[in-house]
Amino acid sequence: MHALLSLLLVSISVGLSNFAGAIGIGLSGINVRTRVRVGIAFGFFEAGMPVIGLVVGHEVAGFFGQYGKYVGGAILILTGAYTIVQARFINVEQKTRMPRSLRTESLLVTALALSIDNLAVGFALAVYPVDIWLAAISFGVVSILMSLVGLELGHRLGKRAEAWSEEIGGAVLILVGVAIAAGVLG
Repeated sequence: MHALLSLLLVSISVGLSNFAGAIGIGLSGINVRTRVRVGIAFGFFEAGMPVIGLVVGHEVAGFFGQYGKYVGGAILILTGAYTIVQARFINVEQKTRMPRSLRTESLLVTALALSIDNLAVGFALAVYPVDIWLAAISFGVVSILMSLVGLELGHRLGKRAEAWSEEIGGAVLILVGVAIAAGVLG
């Protein structure tokens, strides 16, 4: 029971970045399809990265453990900056009041960036007698739940700040990236 509680707490801890990222996505408006896509993508990467970390092994744990948060943070910062530039300069004439569609490539890059530090979690799990598949399922389910809550929160906030929702969403991604790189999230 102690191991399961510890696993749940670790799942919540690493899921915080997905929660924050989902808020940023939700600010621009979401629909049921977007909720499902974000939940699946975030959950898949959140569950898969620790498994990859375990499989890759201890030899590279130090490298990814030290630099993983910086790579993930940088990717999120760049994604957020691109979102702001796109909202201000590229898609000015295409803005509508309907939820924007989330491009699959952007979703996958964001999900990967949010979960790249979980490689180190996989390395750490290799040291403890924790079932990796139980850990992956735990990470995935918690991530999906936290992502859906974050999307809904972002969506509700986005209705109040609709004119600036994409820029705010980009800024949230940048802040999440900085927080991950600084070790506050992740």
